Amino acid sequence: MELGVYAVIAVAVIVGVAAFARKLGVAAPIILVIVGVLLSFLPGVPEIKVPPEVILDGLLPPILYAAAISVPLTDFRRNLAPIAGLSVVLVIITAFASGFVLFTMLPELSLAAAVALGAIISPPDAVAATSIGRKLGLPPRLLTVLEGEGLVNDATALVLLRTALAAALGTLATPWAGVLDFLSAVLIALVVGLVVGFVSVWVRSKLSDPVLDTALSVVVPFAAFAPTEALHGSGVLAVVIAGLYTGHAAPRQFSAQARISDQINWRTIQFLLENGVFLLIGLELRTLIGDVQQSEVISVGSAIGIGLVAMLSLVIIRFVLIVPLILGLRRRAERAERSVLREWLMISYFRDHPVRYRWQALRKQRAEQRYLRHRSDLEEFRQEAIDWKGGVVLGWAGMRGVVTLAAAQSLPTSIPYRPQLILIAFTVAFVSLVVQGGTLPWLIRTLGLQGADAGEDRRLLAQLLDDLSEAGLAVLDDPESAAGTSAPVDPEVVERVRQSSYLRAESAWERTLTHAPPDQRPHHIYRTLRLAVVDAERTRLLLERARGSYPSRVLAEAQSLLDLEETRLRTRSR
Repeated sequence: MELGVYAVIAVAVIVGVAAFARKLGVAAPIILVIVGVLLSFLPGVPEIKVPPEVILDGLLPPILYAAAISVPLTDFRRNLAPIAGLSVVLVIITAFASGFVLFTMLPELSLAAAVALGAIISPPDAVAATSIGRKLGLPPRLLTVLEGEGLVNDATALVLLRTALAAALGTLATPWAGVLDFLSAVLIALVVGLVVGFVSVWVRSKLSDPVLDTALSVVVPFAAFAPTEALHGSGVLAVVIAGLYTGHAAPRQFSAQARISDQINWRTIQFLLENGVFLLIGLELRTLIGDVQQSEVISVGSAIGIGLVAMLSLVIIRFVLIVPLILGLRRRAERAERSVLREWLMISYFRDHPVRYRWQALRKQRAEQRYLRHRSDLEEFRQEAIDWKGGVVLGWAGMRGVVTLAAAQSLPTSIPYRPQLILIAFTVAFVSLVVQGGTLPWLIRTLGLQGADAGEDRRLLAQLLDDLSEAGLAVLDDPESAAGTSAPVDPEVVERVRQSSYLRAESAWERTLTHAPPDQRPHHIYRTLRLAVVDAERTRLLLERARGSYPSRVLAEAQSLLDLEETRLRTRSR
């Protein structure tokens, strides 16, 4: 009974804070952490201590899977170098550097245990940073890098934590054994993640019932996580790989209804779990302080002070390592220019010299495909280059969160200063969220970073729809074959299909004319009138339902048709 009441209160707080945060222009996780801290000290609020496995094994897999399926694999591939640099190299260097700082401040803590704590506080949580970035219009490439870093860095930190703890407890033979353990964890995760992603997509593509499809999709992250952990791999990385594969394969393998259902369901799951965990972070403060007061080894104030020093070291280390990253991206763009030029010269050679053999034709085809892909990548690098302003945002966006606190609570009881280490990790997470997250909007505005051009996006959408219409209308050259019938198809029916495709593209081009008032846009007026008709039809439907004139099953079918059309019209009117 009490659990149900607490769940209702938690969801109400999460929804209320999220709605309030949108009006303030502040990321909801920041306010939720503060609200959680305030609630934890209210009279009557019980001490809250969540077992770390609940977060690491129960909540983290669906959170990461929900984020992974929404990240375009093409963007992830294009930015693999900065993502790998931030989520692997930076995490490892940060763990050792911050661990050494903590080692000098805590005399009874071994170096391996200090590195373990460094691994705990090293991975940033991208939730707050990306939510702020979307609201304020960060460049899309910066958002992709932050999202990609948030997906992979948890896996790096948790594997490094496992290795450092093994060294601290004396179960690690040599440093090379730790390196081998890290590489094997990544390899196992790659294999299991791809297998689970492929199998789940294949099975779901055979299901026509959206309820069954949704039920299966919910268990996919756990199906990737559990066996990988059992094989001593990185379950977190396996979940991310399964999610990336599923998100990339969805347009080809899943029905439109399944994709829409998936998007809504996982956005809801992600919203509740992510924000719920941030609320828990704040609610656990009183319990953490009580544990430190009982140990009487290091005072609460001293532990918080060490946490502030650790936080400062993390910021300095991140900014120092961001500099070579930005320089490396600039050199990578220069190498991409030369590579595309060489590929263009190769294609020009093939065009001037006709191929004679089949293997030459295949080589020419691959060269043209590679050139088109690399040229698109180069255009992306040119238009969305990450300069020093983007580097400043990347450096300041290293807020800690979910994994930091949960991983700290998973420390063995034999580790010295365990309660203090957990409070240090909490201090790092709390201060980074409030200070860095609270000032990030001001920093973005001060630097003058601009996001995607909405007008240019509308123009590109209209251009894409023209290309799609051209490919789609080619099917109408043979309408009988497309309809799967041997009887002649009525030309008026073919023309209606053709006009509907034209209207969609014309409507998109109309939305690029931002200078024209709405009452002078025919398609806008059409949508407005059609929505008014649908509203009137819905009113009549409710009247017929009240009268009981039609069976409920017929009314439900009509309601679905009206909902579908209203959704289509309102989506187009954005």
